[in-house]
Amino acid sequence: MLRGGQSWLHLELMVLLWSVRFHCFQRTHPSCVQGPPGSQGRDGNPGVNGIPGTPGIPGRDGVKGEKGECISERYEEPWRPNLKQCAWNSLNYGIDLGKIADCTFTKLRSDSALRVLFTGSLRLKCKTACCQRWYFTFNGAECTGPLPIESIIYLDQGSPELNSTINIHRTSSVEGLCEGVRAGLVDVGIWVGTCADYPRGDASTGWNSVSRVIIEELPK
Repeated sequence: MLRGGQSWLHLELMVLLWSVRFHCFQRTHPSCVQGPPGSQGRDGNPGVNGIPGTPGIPGRDGVKGEKGECISERYEEPWRPNLKQCAWNSLNYGIDLGKIADCTFTKLRSDSALRVLFTGSLRLKCKTACCQRWYFTFNGAECTGPLPIESIIYLDQGSPELNSTINIHRTSSVEGLCEGVRAGLVDVGIWVGTCADYPRGDASTGWNSVSRVIIEELPK
């Protein structure tokens, strides 16, 4: 039979062993009542970059495209002045019909225009009303691009006696642009002729002065 002090010590030891067994039972048996979840932890530090992946498989060839248009580039040289002057001192040409003078010119392009100028003294006299025209030709033909290049003098004083005594020489000009003349050597002529529906008179060109023809090639 145990004594009183030993009984109490034995009882305390039994309670302690029971507590340990109960605690171990809770840890090894999930069916036990679980306490509330703890608070959410903080985000961890970012991880380091992974190892680069291997190159992918080359893709297949695409569908063949349509045939493109071939655009040829044309190099154009910068425009350079091209002009010429022919001059005569005291032509004193008294013909009424025909070529007065000519000047040859080398045209570089077919898509350009020719500017022509004649300057010199002109005169017309007659006993009755008369008309004369001075005009340019290109290789023997008048300009058609767009129209002839000409100047006219018409005289009618109303008196045959007075008309026959008028003899005035004036410096005049014939000027214009002609398109459509082909490239190459061009014979530029200045002519005198009659006006439509009028009789000719007594014409004179280049009296006692300098006459000149100026030819210039211009871009359109």
